[in-house]
Amino acid sequence: MAIAKKELEFNKNDDKMRLKISALNSELEKIYQGGGKKRVEKLHAKGKLTARERIDLLLDPKTEQIEIGAVAGYDMYEEYGGCPAGGVVVVIGYVSGKQCIVVANDATVKAGAWFPITGKKNLRAQEIAMENNLPIIYLVDSAGVFLPLQDEIFPDKEHFGRIFRNNAVMSSMGIVQISAVMGSCVAGGAYLPIMSDESLIVNKTGTIFLAGSYLVKAAIGETIDNETLGGSVTHTEISGVCDYKTESDQECLSTIRDLMDKVGHSENAGFDRKESIAPKFDAKKLYGILPADRSKPYNVKEIIKCLVDDSKFTEYKADYGKSIVNAYARIDGWSVGIVANQREIVKNAKGEMQFGGVIYSDSADKSARFIMNCNQKNIPLVFLTDVTGFMVGSKSEHGGIIKDGAKMVSAMANSVVPKFTIVTGNSYGAGNYAMCGKAYDPRLIVGWPTAQMAVMGGSAAAEVLLQIEVASLKAKGEKITEKKENEILNTIKDRYDSQTSPYYAASRLWIDAIIDPIDTRKVISMGIEMANNKKAEKPYNVGVIQT
Repeated sequence: MAIAKKELEFNKNDDKMRLKISALNSELEKIYQGGGKKRVEKLHAKGKLTARERIDLLLDPKTEQIEIGAVAGYDMYEEYGGCPAGGVVVVIGYVSGKQCIVVANDATVKAGAWFPITGKKNLRAQEIAMENNLPIIYLVDSAGVFLPLQDEIFPDKEHFGRIFRNNAVMSSMGIVQISAVMGSCVAGGAYLPIMSDESLIVNKTGTIFLAGSYLVKAAIGETIDNETLGGSVTHTEISGVCDYKTESDQECLSTIRDLMDKVGHSENAGFDRKESIAPKFDAKKLYGILPADRSKPYNVKEIIKCLVDDSKFTEYKADYGKSIVNAYARIDGWSVGIVANQREIVKNAKGEMQFGGVIYSDSADKSARFIMNCNQKNIPLVFLTDVTGFMVGSKSEHGGIIKDGAKMVSAMANSVVPKFTIVTGNSYGAGNYAMCGKAYDPRLIVGWPTAQMAVMGGSAAAEVLLQIEVASLKAKGEKITEKKENEILNTIKDRYDSQTSPYYAASRLWIDAIIDPIDTRKVISMGIEMANNKKAEKPYNVGVIQT
């Protein structure tokens, strides 16, 4: 009877997860259309390819890839007609056998103009390149800053100008940068090609200038057409701004592949890899393990068995600090250290119950030591996040939960081995920090369709906010009935829940992508491969921590 009940629960979870994945794929299909069919046709009429078509031609056929920020800009800028994928496509993939990151402006979205989220996404791509010594290829086709929002994209430290600062810094770091001007490249953006190592321009469609013909006419009275001002002939025969003139998008992309084919190899970080062994369990089993009802417990070790090679792992301090599982394993051959929130209700050594998804003092203490060990052994870290926060209450406070939590955060924050975060379920409060949330520099951070991020869960937050709202209304002399109170509660909860969804997080690039759980191994493996391009710049040192 118990087995039948478990199978029924598994099937319900599986159905719910598949529905979420289907909904995700449906939204992605819309996003992939960019500015829509008419704008794509207009682009094709000019002899140009779309951003995604360019990337498909550039990358090695039938190789793995990871798109970064596909959901960026989701449900944002609706008053301006939206900004699918943030108006730029960013993909980690392989060009002539070399792993690299490709950044392609989507000219079907407001002519490739830069919205605030566009800038943030471009900076994220450069951050990935700098952290991992990863070659970066820019496929430029942009009208420049989106003027109605110029105050949110132009002057600040993490705005548009930071792109060119990063170009200079990456050049000094020896990171390969190649720019292809395949459309407009105007104003400040015109510095990008010349600040890259090498630049290409497509004849008749690519143009580079600080100011276009209309602005030149207005500014100095000179009458000149855009092609003469800044076309391919001008910049390969007269100014010397570009290094290669090509006759079509296809030739341009082929030339980039030739250039990448000649790039040499650098010393790697020495992360250990052996022959990959598939897990014993089908990856699709992941769909049924995670409860659709997020309050229900489950055993995270079942998830780990679906992710790691041969479904084998060596658990560290298995009988201590049971609300977090620490384990050594391999993923696609790569040696990894796993830090995973345990959602089962378990007993500690004292016989006390520990509730799933909560970090207790012993778990934090154990995990801090494990993270230190991984740094000592040069083993990348993988965080499987489903956490509601640290344990509260007098007993925890008297036992030093803040001290032990700080120890874990310090060990993790100072880590010199790369960190990869998979948000499978909840990522709430300080638990987000301890489990390597975006603020703690994971090389990649992705979420399953079940991911939720917030200061606290929707129900708890709504109750707190309800008390504040009701007190405020009563102070104004309003009488609050039970019906009115429920209406306020539901309104607050709906608003709060919408902000905890993975789409809300991905649209703002708090996570790099929402992924199908079966792609988890690929993301981790490709992530470690790119991280292996760069050795740690300093020895591991956690500084001062209280023991």
